[in-house]
Amino acid sequence: MLVEFWADWCPPCKMIAPILEEIAAEYRDRLTVGKINGDEHTDIVTRYGVMGFPTMNLYRDGEVVHRIVGARSKRRLLAELADHF
Repeated sequence: MLVEFWADWCPPCKMIAPILEEIAAEYRDRLTVGKINGDEHTDIVTRYGVMGFPTMNLYRDGEVVHRIVGARSKRRLLAELADHF
């Protein structure tokens, strides 16, 4: 599962949102994509050590196996995730 931590006021979050929607649709058989509003869920942000938005955590068996901080192009994001799913 890929979880994006985001905020309404975050321009890079708005930029990456459609990319994550595309990835969720294209890889739905192998990857679940979710979003957590960091301003509304500060306890979760703190628990996972999120220091900026957007942050995307890739989870396997409940553990973070990869973290990406900042917006990426679709190609670059998929390249960073390729070894994990």
